[in-house]
Amino acid sequence: MANKKMITLPNGATFPANGFGTWKSEPGKVGAAVKKALELGYRHIDCAAIYCNEQEVGKVFAEVFGGDNPVVKREDVWITSKVWNSCGSKEEVVAACRRSLLDLQLDYVDLYLVHWPANWEHQGLPITETTMGSDADGKPLWSKTNTLQSKWEGMEECSRLGLAKAIGVSNYSSLILMDLLAYAKIPPVINQIEGHVYNQRPELRAVCEANNIHVTLYSVLGSGKEGPLQDPTVKAIADAHGVSAGSVCIAWALSTGCSVLSKSVTPSRIEENFAAEAVELAAEEVKQLDSLERGMIACNMNEYWGFPAHA
Repeated sequence: MANKKMITLPNGATFPANGFGTWKSEPGKVGAAVKKALELGYRHIDCAAIYCNEQEVGKVFAEVFGGDNPVVKREDVWITSKVWNSCGSKEEVVAACRRSLLDLQLDYVDLYLVHWPANWEHQGLPITETTMGSDADGKPLWSKTNTLQSKWEGMEECSRLGLAKAIGVSNYSSLILMDLLAYAKIPPVINQIEGHVYNQRPELRAVCEANNIHVTLYSVLGSGKEGPLQDPTVKAIADAHGVSAGSVCIAWALSTGCSVLSKSVTPSRIEENFAAEAVELAAEEVKQLDSLERGMIACNMNEYWGFPAHA
């Protein structure tokens, strides 16, 4: 059984709303997790160079897409990757895309995203902990030469070369997004942002909708520390449906019309997250979940960069 809920982009491309993410999936486990996701029916896989696991994911893609009788057809799976902050010139972006394709063992990605609206010093490819554009303490080394416009020119070149079927952004605020639209020759089709019942992003989602940009939500389960999975309202709704709190969080995210990403390396959780798109929330339940907004940032870059990326 494959994904059923589908999204249609402004360029006419369609892809499954319920996607499988690979962030924080440990080496040695991420490959098995992606294989399990594909076996269950996931047809939307989200990757990124900075996750430092694209080679392992690529081995799985080669296995399931390969041969005369593939387990899954390549054209049936929507695959995303992202260019990291340390690649900001047109040439660096194209080289980064080609490197991701090499690691993923693909001829193209369906979607290529600017990971963050940031440019750090280029320290070479592939992207690793020592080439991510930061100093020995992990603090960003900001580029003095590249701009977000030069980065987007590289994204457009990836589109023209056929390396990416569609291009977009991630973690772009309304202001930066409107600036991008002023110079983009090929406008972004997606903005991938953090979003969950504790951080619903209605204003940014409205700006994206007004400008024909689809929104994908990541961290839909929150932080796991003190996020919506522990919320009594979420738990009560989950009990009423006989499902997990995570399933309710995914179902809420899908109810917004956004596509969603969740991740796990545990087979039972992967199966649970995949089945969540079948959960139909009542209007009153959605209203209760909407009332949980508290602006909680689960993916706070201050913890990683020591820089207030969300300020």
